[in-house]
Amino acid sequence: MDLNLSGKHALVCGASEGIGRAAAHELALLGADVTVLARRESVLQDVAASLPRIAAGQRHEWVAADVAQHDSLRERLAALTSVRPLHILINNTGGPPVGRAIDADTSAYLEAFQRHLLANQILAQAAVPGMRQAQWGRIVNVVSTSVKEPIANLGVSNTIRGAVASWAKTLSRELAGDGITVNNVLPGYTRTQRLQQILRDRAGSSGKDEDAVAAGMLAAVPAGRFADASEVAAAIAFLASPAAAYINGVSLAVDGGRMLSI
Repeated sequence: MDLNLSGKHALVCGASEGIGRAAAHELALLGADVTVLARRESVLQDVAASLPRIAAGQRHEWVAADVAQHDSLRERLAALTSVRPLHILINNTGGPPVGRAIDADTSAYLEAFQRHLLANQILAQAAVPGMRQAQWGRIVNVVSTSVKEPIANLGVSNTIRGAVASWAKTLSRELAGDGITVNNVLPGYTRTQRLQQILRDRAGSSGKDEDAVAAGMLAAVPAGRFADASEVAAAIAFLASPAAAYINGVSLAVDGGRMLSI
């Protein structure tokens, strides 16, 4: 199986922690040059410095940017791609606040739309020219199982994640002829700060302690445990590899079997 990413340049968004950081690590292990992107400059420097270097000349960099600040994001991406084109783009952004769809202000939908779908569009537009030139590219979007089964009390997230999945499916058909694949990874319950936030919110609203809330969530997971970020990252890295060249336009759940749909 060809998993070799030597000579490929990957941009991983939301890489300061959690799934993004784990994905950057896995791509580096496969030989890619990795640029990590998030808001916290000091953290990114440490992340880039800690990534594996398995081959001579392999280098890792960082870009500090807020994906919701579109003008500055475009500027930083233009500076990055003018030096080295991108071959792999991992779109990954923290989810919107919890709450029911009916209770959300319209501004919450607009903010999530800007931070997720519109930012993804800007990132893709920056990456695709280099991919087309190489006739090789991978775009992997870290979304949510909610694109197939909406999750209670995540109304804004369910809505925006669904839009991202439809955008990705459309792109997958538009870009396939250029050797570019576009796929989604749908994490289930994964040990990240996002999960901790959900546990706290559900505990606060239900009056239960966090352990009891966690147990209730795990009761719906056949695997009986939460995922580690590295397990989601492994799926991302595979979809970014040469071995996944004929996998395009899919939404791959990494959820321990929790979803009921096929």
